[in-house]
Amino acid sequence: MGNQDVKVNVRVEQSGKTDGEKPAEAEAVAMDNDKAAAEIAKLTADLEELKQTLLRRQADFENYRKRVEKERFEDSKRATARVIEGLIPVIDGFEHALAAHREAEYESYRKGFELIYKQLLDNLARLGVERIEPTGKAFDPHLHQAMDRTETTEHADGTILQVFQPGYVFHGRVLRPAMVRVAVHPSPASKQAVN
Repeated sequence: MGNQDVKVNVRVEQSGKTDGEKPAEAEAVAMDNDKAAAEIAKLTADLEELKQTLLRRQADFENYRKRVEKERFEDSKRATARVIEGLIPVIDGFEHALAAHREAEYESYRKGFELIYKQLLDNLARLGVERIEPTGKAFDPHLHQAMDRTETTEHADGTILQVFQPGYVFHGRVLRPAMVRVAVHPSPASKQAVN
């Protein structure tokens, strides 16, 4: 009989549990599971927040990169425009020199001068410079500067009759407006003054 008692005691010691201890352990395990689930939920939320922050930062950086690139391009255009504005009087000088020497003895000189002039204009055109040649077009105060007006009924009111000095546009920005003579229809008051 003594052997059976030992076996019973061993079983109790091995399991180490009594019926009163089982619900407490289950309750502790459930609490641990709840804690773990809460911690997992918190870590998941933190991870999602970090992902969103990273996405915002990447978008902010991309916007910054694009803005800097655009500003750099605009700065380059402004610097080029300043150089071109300095060259416009040189173009005017070429045109005056070419107009002044039309005699036969200056023909070879004139041809060389015309080649240099054409090369200068071609290079400026490649940079984005457009020459404003408005003869016969309607007057636009954004592109033209009226220096004179001529009363006439032969042309539509506001038509440009003559260009005194051509204008130049660089990527949509007027570097120098064209100086022009504009046609205007005679007003009734001016007709009475003539009679």
